[in-house]
Amino acid sequence: MDRVKSCAFALSAVFFSLTASAASAAPDAALVARGENLARAGDCVACHTTPGRAPYAGGEAINTPFGPIYPPNITPNKLHGIGAWSDDEFYRAMHEGIGKHGEYLYPAFPYQWFTKVSREDVDAIRAYLQTVRPSSTPSKPTRLMFPFNIREGIRAWNDLYFRPGAFAPDASKSEEWNRGAYLVEGLGHCGDCHTPKGLAMQPVTSKAFSGGEIDDWYAPNITSDKRRGIGRWTEAELAQILKTGAAPGKGVLVGPMAQVVHDSLSHLSDADLHAIAVYLKTIPAISDYKADRPTGEIGPHASGESVYLEYCVSCHQINGQGIKGAVPALAGNDLVRAKGPEDVIRVILGGRLATGTYAPMPAPGAYMTDQQVADVTDYVRNAWSNAAPVIEKTGLVGDIRGQTVSTISGPGAIEEANDPCKTSEDAPPVPPIDDPGIVKALSAMTAETMLPKLPSLVARARDVAPKLSQADIVNGLTLAYCKTLAHKASFRQPHGRDLLNRFSWLVYSEIVSNGHE
Repeated sequence: MDRVKSCAFALSAVFFSLTASAASAAPDAALVARGENLARAGDCVACHTTPGRAPYAGGEAINTPFGPIYPPNITPNKLHGIGAWSDDEFYRAMHEGIGKHGEYLYPAFPYQWFTKVSREDVDAIRAYLQTVRPSSTPSKPTRLMFPFNIREGIRAWNDLYFRPGAFAPDASKSEEWNRGAYLVEGLGHCGDCHTPKGLAMQPVTSKAFSGGEIDDWYAPNITSDKRRGIGRWTEAELAQILKTGAAPGKGVLVGPMAQVVHDSLSHLSDADLHAIAVYLKTIPAISDYKADRPTGEIGPHASGESVYLEYCVSCHQINGQGIKGAVPALAGNDLVRAKGPEDVIRVILGGRLATGTYAPMPAPGAYMTDQQVADVTDYVRNAWSNAAPVIEKTGLVGDIRGQTVSTISGPGAIEEANDPCKTSEDAPPVPPIDDPGIVKALSAMTAETMLPKLPSLVARARDVAPKLSQADIVNGLTLAYCKTLAHKASFRQPHGRDLLNRFSWLVYSEIVSNGHE
């Protein structure tokens, strides 16, 4: 699934290079509303929007081994967007991967999945996109190295790996199963991230949904395998984590998948989410688990255990069970023991925002060496009856550290010089809480006055933003406090954010303990 950047793992590309004409007649409101919901299901906004800028006006660069990809402007602007495209041209792009002028679109645009979407649904998406605010932002050209910059080469790729076709319902299955299959295999393009890629970046269909790598994150196995996949999950648990990003006893989504939940899945109906869960539970199990691995490869490792006891045990507990509803369990956590270690490394290095009822996590890896991060990663993935491959790639932690922007409450590996409070682009956006009274109180707050002032501060946040969730209040207040501290020189010191970490935890504790939920 993608920032997903759902596009991120394909050859590279530009979706539409483009231009097209808006319909003169007033759009049908029901059709537009349906198209908006379908665009949400396809998570179009994730790739085609730059954070803080106009929706669908073009996305930030997606770096690939072949060069950067710039998802284009798909607003109805006639010169720089798709306002001059006809409905037939838009459908051809979705269904066949061919642009307005007959050019082959690079498979970073997941037309291999969108080809299954019905003409009626494509027309609804088109109707919705015609109603978004036009943007005059030009689409940036893709910068691929030779020979990948030659679009004609995509014809050969298509001949080998792509067959246009519509979704065909299975008459032997229920209507709900077919709805789930249509969303997963079509607009949801879940397999684009959760399926491994071959040398030509083609999906390895024989291992569909068994897990894949994307931008130094690992998209886990979502087949019905009970060791590596979702075989031990119930349909209700799957639907819950897709809607909220967390499922008690199972884990919390991070990185690109957390953004998919925020931008896409959380907006779908409960019926659609349950249909997706029903379908996923029927995907045949695929596993690479080997019970006869040498004992030396499986933890617990003494070095990793000592790191765990120093940095992690106070929250995740000596038995790895965490704190119910507040700190995710590591023992038996399918996301922790996935085939790839990237997600665990990312969370250790960058931390995690508050999610659902779960507390925020600082970035302990910022104070660890690469070896310590690798050791504790191997430990938690193999302790408490967990069993996962140990890290084999030399320098993997260092590579990921160089790409990791921390959550608010941690120094992280990368600090934006102009915005030390910036969060990772893979994390859901943090709602701003900029009420003047709150900002004034935060500016005057000290370590000594923090605890007594928090009750009134949280109550004020609830009053000025009554629709924000528990997690949004925690993250929003932490971001506001970060901005009041960021100008201080001490803030950029190795432990300069310890006060911010304490604040974030205390806000969470105040909400949970004193009935502010």
